[in-house]
Amino acid sequence: MRTEFSGKNNPRVIIIQKLYGKFFNKNEKIDFPKHRFKKFIKDIVNGTIERDDILVEELNNSFDNKHKFNNLDKVFQIILKSATYEILYKPNLTINIIIKEYLNASNFFISDNQTKYLNALLHNIAKKLRSSNE
Repeated sequence: MRTEFSGKNNPRVIIIQKLYGKFFNKNEKIDFPKHRFKKFIKDIVNGTIERDDILVEELNNSFDNKHKFNNLDKVFQIILKSATYEILYKPNLTINIIIKEYLNASNFFISDNQTKYLNALLHNIAKKLRSSNE
């Protein structure tokens, strides 16, 4: 039986918080407190930071001309970057799981209206980046 994570224990919420702090305060030192999924959290945070240029390029390629990645809210950008990292570099995780987990985590940061938009964006990005049908 799987239990839902509360906000402070949800790995994706922690990932979003750590990345937000680092991307918008470059000098911030990232600490990873004890957590059941510490290795996973650390891997996603560090991988997203290390591959930021690649992720931004992939995201820009996923948007049409009238929608630009850089015009999105900063939290939205962080969610998309980390989810895209997982889509590209965690092939053992299904797209549906990745999207579901980020949608759950996004409830702590954005409104329900924005979550629907995020869902559509993530599905579109995943379709473009992973050729296999899941």
